[in-house]
Amino acid sequence: MQDTTPEPDGDSAEASTVLAEVLPGIAVVFGEVPPELRVDLIDFGLVPAGDRDRISAALASIGTTATVAGNLGNAVAGAQGLYRVTDATMALLKAGGTLAVKDGANLGAIFANGRIVAQARFIPVSAVGVAQTVAAIGPALAMVAMQMQLSEITGLTRTNIALTSQVLTTVRHEQWAELTALVTTIDRAVDKAREIESVPASLWDSVAGSEAALRKQRDLYRLNVDNHIRQVHRLDRRARREYLETNAEAILFDAHALLSSVKAWTGYQALHAARARAAGAGDPAEARLVDAIARDTGEELKSALAEATRLVDALARELRIIAELPGRDTLALPGMRKDANAARQTSARLLEALEPLADALHPPIPALEAPEVFCAPASLEPGPSLRILRWFLEDGETVRVLGFPDQPGGGKSLVGGAKGLLGAKDKMAGKDLVAVTDRRVLTAKATAFLEQGEIRQDVPIDLIRYVRTAPNREAIDLITRDENIRWLFPADVDRAHVDALAALLAESMTIPDREREELLGRR
Repeated sequence: MQDTTPEPDGDSAEASTVLAEVLPGIAVVFGEVPPELRVDLIDFGLVPAGDRDRISAALASIGTTATVAGNLGNAVAGAQGLYRVTDATMALLKAGGTLAVKDGANLGAIFANGRIVAQARFIPVSAVGVAQTVAAIGPALAMVAMQMQLSEITGLTRTNIALTSQVLTTVRHEQWAELTALVTTIDRAVDKAREIESVPASLWDSVAGSEAALRKQRDLYRLNVDNHIRQVHRLDRRARREYLETNAEAILFDAHALLSSVKAWTGYQALHAARARAAGAGDPAEARLVDAIARDTGEELKSALAEATRLVDALARELRIIAELPGRDTLALPGMRKDANAARQTSARLLEALEPLADALHPPIPALEAPEVFCAPASLEPGPSLRILRWFLEDGETVRVLGFPDQPGGGKSLVGGAKGLLGAKDKMAGKDLVAVTDRRVLTAKATAFLEQGEIRQDVPIDLIRYVRTAPNREAIDLITRDENIRWLFPADVDRAHVDALAALLAESMTIPDREREELLGRR
């Protein structure tokens, strides 16, 4: 936990920054904005100037409510921009501790380089007695939601992908040219609207006829991406990897094209909403239209991003595993080795192009550290296996045990025949890999894992029924719902670590009532 003890000048510092959460996860920032927050500040963009004034006036009234006293009203002097209230934002405001309450708002410290640089108040508006005021400016807040949606997809597509000549075949060149023409048209209209803070009729008329073409592009790439996802999900692990490697260029293109088409569609809808808002500020029907556009566009954006994330994540995962397979081409014959090297080089180029987008859609799992329980001889290093295992884990999944028992039957494989030839893999010959996380048990043939990234078993821990150790404690029997697994560890493995492995597995031993009743019913 970060030390939140303020510096001498921090106790007396008044909070001159206010984050008023007006929609779930979206805040309007008022007052002075320190550089630490300004980096992520989003301007109002297509939100009409009149709506900005209405929002400022409505939220400034917070300073006169009975629950908010002092000079908070002075801080809410003018809206500076929009802010996405993520978990990271809350962590920044909390600064490792609980938000203090002052003047009816949560008070947090903003840290930089270990020092408090500013104070900020975070106000969930619905919680301070002004929900009716916020409801009165609902159409204005709908425009805020539209601007945040446009900002989100624009930030993703700003992550440029270097589309190689391999990707842009003749057909792809034509598709890409058609799409980029539409994207450029909408981008220019959005930029002009932002510059003049309005969407006049002449500007809207210049793009109003683009809806059908934009819908066609969006639907085309959603279908392409959906087809890739269905193919990936219906195949087993080996076939799935082959599909991803074979179709990597098409996947890369379709994912990037989907995001670009969704960006153009979102920009078009934002212009449409802004035009409707300006054309009938006092018309309830226009206000309902703005709400409907914001709602539908938000749902479409969320769905498209989820599809793109699933597909890009699957491809990036496989490419990253390939990048960590040092021995994948070492067993091949000379001609095959050349083909394998070419495949790895192609995969590396694709990964380099894909990674910025993959990281933006889904931050990668941090590098793994060796777990405390490591059931292996002292001469065996966990690093090579952990670098590959990293890309098999899910978000938040923790490796608790890594072990290398002997394979049933023992003996050295042909791979280990030439002593020292393969380094780490030579030491793995004749061994299995066992990785226990807080969610599952993964097993593999150690050399196959290092050479091909192949997992043999993936057992959720809730399927563990019983764990047994042999009297000499070198063997562990794991009984799951569907099979019995035995691991035999060599004598030079620390017995305490083997016992710890058995104990960790034993924590998950359980027989569901339904299974117990089925067994009793057979009597």
